[in-house]
Amino acid sequence: MTVRPRSSGPGGGRLRIALLFVTAILSLTSPAAAQRQPWHEAERRGAAVNREADIQDVISNTRHNAITRAVAEVSPAVVGINVVQLQRFYQRTPFDDDPFFRQFFRDHPVEKRVKGLGSGFIISREGYVLTNQHVVADATEIIVTRTGGKQYIARKVGEDYVSDVAILKIEGNDFPYVQFGDSDDVVIGEWAIALGDPFGLFDIGSKATVTVGVISATDRDFGRQDDDRIMEDMIQTDAAINAGNSGGPLVNCYGEVIGINTWILSGNGTNIGLGFALPINRVKRILDDLINYGAVERRWYTGLRYEAMSLMTARHLGLRSVHGVIVSEVEAASPAARGGFEIGDVIMGINGREVESFEDVKRIIDGLDLKRGDNLVFRVFRGRRYLNLTIKLEYRAGGVKGEGR
Repeated sequence: MTVRPRSSGPGGGRLRIALLFVTAILSLTSPAAAQRQPWHEAERRGAAVNREADIQDVISNTRHNAITRAVAEVSPAVVGINVVQLQRFYQRTPFDDDPFFRQFFRDHPVEKRVKGLGSGFIISREGYVLTNQHVVADATEIIVTRTGGKQYIARKVGEDYVSDVAILKIEGNDFPYVQFGDSDDVVIGEWAIALGDPFGLFDIGSKATVTVGVISATDRDFGRQDDDRIMEDMIQTDAAINAGNSGGPLVNCYGEVIGINTWILSGNGTNIGLGFALPINRVKRILDDLINYGAVERRWYTGLRYEAMSLMTARHLGLRSVHGVIVSEVEAASPAARGGFEIGDVIMGINGREVESFEDVKRIIDGLDLKRGDNLVFRVFRGRRYLNLTIKLEYRAGGVKGEGR
C-alpha cells in the first residue's frame, strides 16, 4: 500500500501563516527585542516632539505679524479721555409759537454740566496729548486715562476749531509716545489700524480697543461744513470707528500714526465702514502754533483784488470764454506783489482747482484750511500764455481772516 504525502490545501496555507505570526510575536517579546525596542520608540517620540515644536513655531510666527507688532508699539501711548462739558440750552415757553406773546416771554438760557468721552494719544515724552477739538470743547474738567488705569487731570494747551485739533498736557515725564508717519505716502488698500475708546470701553480693563481695516480712499475733500469746520484731504477707512473713537490714532503697519480718527458717515451713529481721519500731515503743520501760542493764526491777507470776467474783456485778452476772474488791483509791497501778480492777470485756478466764476474763488479758499505762512498757487493767464504764481499768506495787524482776497 502506497502512502502519499498530504496535500497542502487551503488549510495548510493558513497554518503556515499562523506559525509565522506566532514566530514574529515571540521575536518581538524576546530579550534581544526588548533591548532594541526602547531605542526605536524614543526615536519615534523625539521625531514627533520635533514636528510638534515646528508646528508651534509656525503658528506663533503667523500670530505675531506686522499688525500685532504695530499695535504693541502704539497701544501704550493711546489714552481714553473723559470730560465734563458746560453746555447751554434754551428752555421753551408755552408762548414760543405766538408772535405777539413771544416778545414778552423769551427763551431763557440754562447751563448744564454733561459728560463726554473720546480718545487721544501721547505725542511726546513730556506728556503732550493729541485729540479732536470737539472731544474737549467747552470742557471744565478733563481726565486722561493711560493703559493700565492710571489717571491724570489734563489741561488744555491749545485748540483749533476749524481743523478740529486740540493739544492737552498731563504732568509727568518719560511717557511712551507715538511716531508720526507721512500721510501723503498712504497707499489705498494697505492695512489701517484704528485704536481708541469706543463707547467708553477703555474704562473696562484700561486698554485701547483695536480695529483693523484698509485705507479705502485718500484726499476726500468735504470742504467747509455747516458748523464751519473744514474737512479737507481726509483719509477714508473701513476700520470700525464708533462713538468714543474720536481723537484716537489711525496707524499703519509700521506703527506710525497717519491720521486722527474724526468722524463717520452713518444713518444711526454707528459704524458702517465709512470712517474718516484727519491726515497727520495737516496736523503737523499747526502743532507748533498750538503748543507755543495756544491757537492757529488764521488772519491773513493777499493784497489782491479781483472782478468777474465780462465777455468783452475775455475777447480783448484772447480768451474764448468768460471763465476765471480778472485781477483789478495789486497792493504795493503785499504778498500778491511779491508773488509777481499784475493788474489784468486772469486767475484760472487755485491750488489745482478750476476757477470758472467769481463765486468759485471764495468757495475754493473757504474750503482750504489756510493759516498765516501757507502758500496759494494760482494758475494765471497773461499775454496769451499760462503762468503759475505763488502767494505766501502774511499777517497784518488789525486785519481779519481773508482780508484783501
